[in-house]
Amino acid sequence: MGDIDQVLSSFRPGARIYIQGAIGEPLILRELLAADPAVVAGVTITSCFLPGMNEFDYAGLHPDARAVTFLLPTGMRPSFEAGRVRVRPLPYSQIAAALSVDPPFDLAIFQVTPPGANGLCSFGPCADFPGLVWPRAKRNVAFVNPGLPRPLRGATIPYDALDVAVPWDGAMIAGTEGPPSAELDAIAGFIAPLIPDGAAIQTGIGGAPAAVVARLTDRRGLVVRSGMVTEGYRQLHQAGALDAKADHVTGLAYGSMDFVQWACKRFTFADATVTHGAAVLASTPGLHCLNSALEVDLFGQANLEWRNGRLASGLGGAPDFAAAARRSIGGRAVLALPSSAKAGAVSRIVARLDARTVSIPRDDTDLVVTEFGVADLRGTSLDERAEALIAVAHPDQRQALEDAWRDIRRKM
Repeated sequence: MGDIDQVLSSFRPGARIYIQGAIGEPLILRELLAADPAVVAGVTITSCFLPGMNEFDYAGLHPDARAVTFLLPTGMRPSFEAGRVRVRPLPYSQIAAALSVDPPFDLAIFQVTPPGANGLCSFGPCADFPGLVWPRAKRNVAFVNPGLPRPLRGATIPYDALDVAVPWDGAMIAGTEGPPSAELDAIAGFIAPLIPDGAAIQTGIGGAPAAVVARLTDRRGLVVRSGMVTEGYRQLHQAGALDAKADHVTGLAYGSMDFVQWACKRFTFADATVTHGAAVLASTPGLHCLNSALEVDLFGQANLEWRNGRLASGLGGAPDFAAAARRSIGGRAVLALPSSAKAGAVSRIVARLDARTVSIPRDDTDLVVTEFGVADLRGTSLDERAEALIAVAHPDQRQALEDAWRDIRRKM
């Protein structure tokens, strides 16, 4: 066992420290470090912090603190602008690869369940990266939380492998889902008929994918192969839509505590080499991947990271799933987004991306869906895909897009 002082004394100048992210982030650590910010001086903290879940700015605690992340939560932007946060722009599969070969961390900090009869502690409903980090870390510290749900099948760490184990009975990060907007409901209405019985499904973060899940309750034999599951998956189970004999796989469960406890009884929780691994996913027949985008251009290229020229997030797992779905027999890579922002004044179908980088290339985009329909880009020519995308843009923006495409076409 151990105590708080042992945790804080492990923060030393020059140390590289990993903190479990997503819903596995130990919330008590925020309180401890905020109360004694001097301990992070000279320390570099690394994690896959997710926007909306992990908004605490560890690098903002001290001028000499540093952080490394793979996506950029809004709460970390001040430190990013100050040069104290490094963003490594990697999709999930490459994050897993990097954490497996990067120099070992001096310290890794997790949230785990108490040990079972076999002496193993579970990382709970958040298995994305901890199982890849702890075997290589020089020291492992865990907050042992009896309230953390324990999956029947998931990543574990031997209690004896913990250098410091601190008892902590606290809340985990939880999420809620509100009703979809009229736009998202319309988008879901177009996507749902595209998902056949027996499909393997993945849904990313965002209102559109969640709205689609709620529309699939009349399917049968669905198999889950998703980096994350949310509340709607329980509805699929209750409606009999999920294959009762299949091994449903995810990396984390995000929602209410009641939902997370249910998910721990139904899903296998695997690390990102499994949930996002190219070989595993591409060999999954009928893989239908549903993800969101900030904007898509008339070539079919997608931007997931930039808003108004500023970094707003990161790649996440969408590029991995899009590429895999394109290579899956019977699979489809679907990007869903409202056609516009600001009541139609700003089109999210654009002539050409003005973003700094392309998040998903045109050859990994099958279908683009807005509230105005489905643009099927498979096998299309340059002109055909531009025409299909203009047809699902907001009506107020179509003429401008047509004019822009004519200008682009003349200069080709």
